Amino acid sequence: MNCHLYLRKDLVYLPTMGKIGEGIYRAVEPVAVVSASDIDGIRRALEETIARGNPPAQLLRRSEYPPPLLLKYARIKSWSAFEHGLKFWIIKEKNGIFQIAGQSKRTDGGWRPEPEKTIDFPPSSTTDDMIDRMLAIVQKEAAKKSKEIEYSARSKK
Repeated sequence: MNCHLYLRKDLVYLPTMGKIGEGIYRAVEPVAVVSASDIDGIRRALEETIARGNPPAQLLRRSEYPPPLLLKYARIKSWSAFEHGLKFWIIKEKNGIFQIAGQSKRTDGGWRPEPEKTIDFPPSSTTDDMIDRMLAIVQKEAAKKSKEIEYSARSKK
C-alpha cells in the first residue's frame, strides 16, 4: 500500500494512489480534502484511502499526462504554486509493516525521503497506530504553520 498525504496551508489532501507498475504510482480520483484542524475527518479520510488501496492506473505517454490532479482541488494553476510551503509524507505498508516517510524538496525539483523524518513501525503495529502517529504529525506541522503565519502578520504591522 502506498498513500500520499499533503499538508498545504490549512488543508490536508489525500489522493488515491493508483498503481501503474511495481513501485510506480500516480494520483487518481477520489481525492479527500480535509481541514487540518478536523482530526476525525482526517482519520476517516486516511481509513478510506487506505481501504481503497492502490487500484490499477493506466500508464500514460508523456503527451497524455493531464495537469496534476491536486491542482483542481487546491484551485491553483501550477504545481510550483502547490508546492509552496507544502509538507508531504508517503505512507507505506508492506507485509503488514507500516512506514511514514516525511519528504523534502530535492534541488532538481523532485522529492526525497528524509531519514530523520522517517518512522518505521514495529511489526505488531496496527493501522490505527500508524494513523494516530500521522495525525499527531499533521497537527504539529499545522500548528507550526499557524505560528509562522501569525508571526509573519505581526511583522508586517
